[in-house]
Amino acid sequence: MLDLILRGGTVIDGTGSAGRVADVGVRDGRIVTIGEVTDDAAEVVDVTGLVVCPGFVDPHTHYDAQLFWDPYATPSSEHGITSVIMGNCGFTLAPIATEADGDYLRKMMVKVEGMPLEALETAVPWNWKTFGEYLGRLDGQVAVNVGALVGHCALRRVVMGDDSVGNEATPEQVAEMVKLLEDSIEAGGIGFSTTQSYTHSDGTGEAVPSRWATRDELLTLCETVSRYDGTTLEWVTDGCMSGFSDDEVDLMAEMSLRGQRPLNWNVLTVDSARPEDYLGQLAAMDTAAERGARVVGLTMPVLVGMNMSFGTYCALNMMPDWKDILGLPIPERMEKLRDPEVRKFMETRAASPEAGVFSRLTGWANYEIGDTYSAANEGLKGKRVGDIARERGVRDFYCLLDIVLEDELRTVLWPGPTDDDPSSWQLRKQAWAHDAIMIGGSDAGAHLDRMAGAMYTTQWIDDCLRGKKLATLEEAIHHLTDKPARLFGLIDRGRLEEGWHADMVVFDPETISAGDVELVPDLPGGHGRLVAEARGIKAVYVNGVATVVDGDTTGDLPGVVFRSGTDTETVSL
Repeated sequence: MLDLILRGGTVIDGTGSAGRVADVGVRDGRIVTIGEVTDDAAEVVDVTGLVVCPGFVDPHTHYDAQLFWDPYATPSSEHGITSVIMGNCGFTLAPIATEADGDYLRKMMVKVEGMPLEALETAVPWNWKTFGEYLGRLDGQVAVNVGALVGHCALRRVVMGDDSVGNEATPEQVAEMVKLLEDSIEAGGIGFSTTQSYTHSDGTGEAVPSRWATRDELLTLCETVSRYDGTTLEWVTDGCMSGFSDDEVDLMAEMSLRGQRPLNWNVLTVDSARPEDYLGQLAAMDTAAERGARVVGLTMPVLVGMNMSFGTYCALNMMPDWKDILGLPIPERMEKLRDPEVRKFMETRAASPEAGVFSRLTGWANYEIGDTYSAANEGLKGKRVGDIARERGVRDFYCLLDIVLEDELRTVLWPGPTDDDPSSWQLRKQAWAHDAIMIGGSDAGAHLDRMAGAMYTTQWIDDCLRGKKLATLEEAIHHLTDKPARLFGLIDRGRLEEGWHADMVVFDPETISAGDVELVPDLPGGHGRLVAEARGIKAVYVNGVATVVDGDTTGDLPGVVFRSGTDTETVSL
């Protein structure tokens, strides 16, 4: 007798093959038959007219903390995600050796990943020291499958303490990091992640620990990964934002070669106004491949909804030479933003080549005004800055600053990206066909009140069916399921295939989409996060058990914590 039959749906198996009408039979968490199923089952669900496909795999999340207060990893699971990879960018909550380590990591996560400090302090138990103990706290307590990379910053902090910032490691300290990484992988970590990106600073504003590592330290840690089955590598560097230097190309190729594993990075941004950046990043990965390495760039298939504020830390701080201005106390910041010379300087610097990927945020005219907080701005919510500027007869950027100053910089702004043009979308379509490009990079679990990347799955499928139609439904599902599963070596996942784990999504192709992004105050301590309703998702199954039905979580926690070499297999270069 079967546990479950999904009867009469259109099965799209994740391989890219055309869909076909078939039943899917499940027993003990695995698919036992696809076709005409005549067996009895404890539960039979009629899915006629609906699509049945593999569960979506998100290759780049930061759910490391959120899973403790939200084992469903919402809103990702509501949008069909059944497996997440976390511990990216060198940032993890384990290992830790002292209370001071935990305090450092909490404040680092607040700065680099936009997690509320109150949530980290009150809703995360911090009752572990080793990476294995951390994973053990998640065992049996999650509704999604979880693969966790081991973060460089935590390794460095445990070994070097306060000296992890501002100092190179001694050979003895590197050896201690190697031993700690070995212990963490043996306990189940699926690989190693690091960052050398200028955008990553800790709670004090200093470069995070991994940014102080030498080339030899990085390569030694990558080589450690090569000794363990089912492992992988991930990094972020300056070139991820605006194009790789020759040294970065050489380093990432060498990291992959020394680790004998694929190396993925986040995130390739495509903009027809800067095609040389995109083409240069593709060429960099081709160069790595010519050396025998495998480097994979993640890219998002949708424009991620995000908001900005001149009163809080956000992507605007990354504009060239803006951080010293936006880092001032609010009264001094406001004084600077009123200064005509400062305004001219900021506008000029934002338009400079040094802005790199952040230049996509300079479409000031297309910024939409969100929540406002003053009588002077009453009625502006929902209006475009460009329209307001024309009414007032001022430059778009200056108009934007006038508005936020009236609200003492609290105005919520919704940028209109400059790269939402037909040429940019055609370049993205070309990128999706490149062997070294993979869909993903949501950052889900991070930047909770600023970014809304978790719903990229339903948004993209909607766009493929009813929007720009740059990919077929089968192609999109392949990109969201089998392709990331194969990169990480997830055993028996990513496809609907007999004998494989029953991670499945059932959706209505006529209605699948994401609703409007809203700020909902449902985080611990009442802090807000950006979410959007998942439309058309009828059910999500993890290991054969329904976790989401008609938009509601079921209360079941069937997810597993992937252990390297057990739940993952080695992916060759």
